[in-house]
Amino acid sequence: MSVSVSYDAASDRAVVTRPERVEGSPEVPPDKSIAVRSALFAAMGNGTSRLINYPGSADPQSTLSCLRQLGVDIEDDGDELLVHGRGLEGFRAPDRALDCGNSGTAMRLLCGLLAGRPFGSLLQGDASLNSRPMERIALPLREMGARVHLTSGHPPIRIDGGSELHGIMYRLPVPSAQVKSCILLAGLQAEGRTTVVETSPSRDHTERMLGLATIEKDSERHVLVEQGMEIPARTWTVPCDFSAASFFMVAGALARSGLLRMERVGLNPSRSALLGVLQAMGAQIEVSNETSHGGEPVGDLLVRPSELSGVRVDGRLIPILIDEIPVLAVAAAQAEGRTEIRDARELRVKETDRIRAMVDNLRLLGARVEEFDDGLAVEGPVSLRGAEVRSYDDHRIAMAMGVAGLSADEETVIEGASCAAVSFPRFWETLADVAS
Repeated sequence: MSVSVSYDAASDRAVVTRPERVEGSPEVPPDKSIAVRSALFAAMGNGTSRLINYPGSADPQSTLSCLRQLGVDIEDDGDELLVHGRGLEGFRAPDRALDCGNSGTAMRLLCGLLAGRPFGSLLQGDASLNSRPMERIALPLREMGARVHLTSGHPPIRIDGGSELHGIMYRLPVPSAQVKSCILLAGLQAEGRTTVVETSPSRDHTERMLGLATIEKDSERHVLVEQGMEIPARTWTVPCDFSAASFFMVAGALARSGLLRMERVGLNPSRSALLGVLQAMGAQIEVSNETSHGGEPVGDLLVRPSELSGVRVDGRLIPILIDEIPVLAVAAAQAEGRTEIRDARELRVKETDRIRAMVDNLRLLGARVEEFDDGLAVEGPVSLRGAEVRSYDDHRIAMAMGVAGLSADEETVIEGASCAAVSFPRFWETLADVAS
């Protein structure tokens, strides 16, 4: 039997060929967005919290490293983490720059956490994170009274100590869960009430996990936090990552034959829009064993080979679909008719320009793709042919092209494939396990 998926560390290349079947129970990693928040909230809490199913991937580990520099004692016994919270006032000054690695979530939320401290902080990341825009958090933090200094609008970020923060009402100019969470964490230290107003939805993990008040008013959503709110110690169970599962949802739906089952996947409505989009396209995906952990809904997913049709995706769906758009574009190449994705300009400022990356890569495979400033359109179905494509050092581009290779004739070679480990450390091995 020929190998359908292989990865060579020496060349940092993955090679993918079309399998006869896609079948099995891929082990999906824990959700890094929830994991990063659980670590931060446990550190801010009063007492010792337990973190179960905390991932070993780069972003959550960068978060733990930053928290340790801030004086947080964290024990790892292999099965769970014990985080000894320092309360809102107990953090100590770091002795060097806080290195957030590739994690935009960690950097933006830490900026909110550190904005009102008596000590100063310097936050930096890798080359990719240091190229991402940060004025979107600096502006509201400055409005609250923080002294925040950027480097040409980007990290490294210096936050001066000793600022007295005051609550504000801030209407998000673009939907962003990270900006919203940054402001809310700063609001815990700000005099009075802080309110973030959303005109379009974004991920609501922070509100759910902290139990914050939310008000629906005139088609807007208001999220409120009061100064001095206490965060009790608790057990945080991190669900499996819906975004990671999305690659296997598409792989299973596009397969010639087989059946995929994924267990305990996070199904937060502000994260799982791809499920409804794929079902609207005709994907046979069943949800079972639904339950909830820490305010986060979870369930099992069963995916069967499907005949897909094109759809239009835009507007209020985009913020809760943004990370899954690369793999949705792969599904669109095999769907009957036109799939058009608009209002997704935010993809231009992710780890790479994901619109351009997907357009270029899919065209190399023979897909019919049109590029817009705020999205792309794909005409399908097409018979994809293997080619050499690039990851652009972006984990979601690498994994999306791995899934595309499962539907292409001949070999698809993904250059720079190791970056998949940013969110899915064993992605290539897991893809190989189900493709045969």
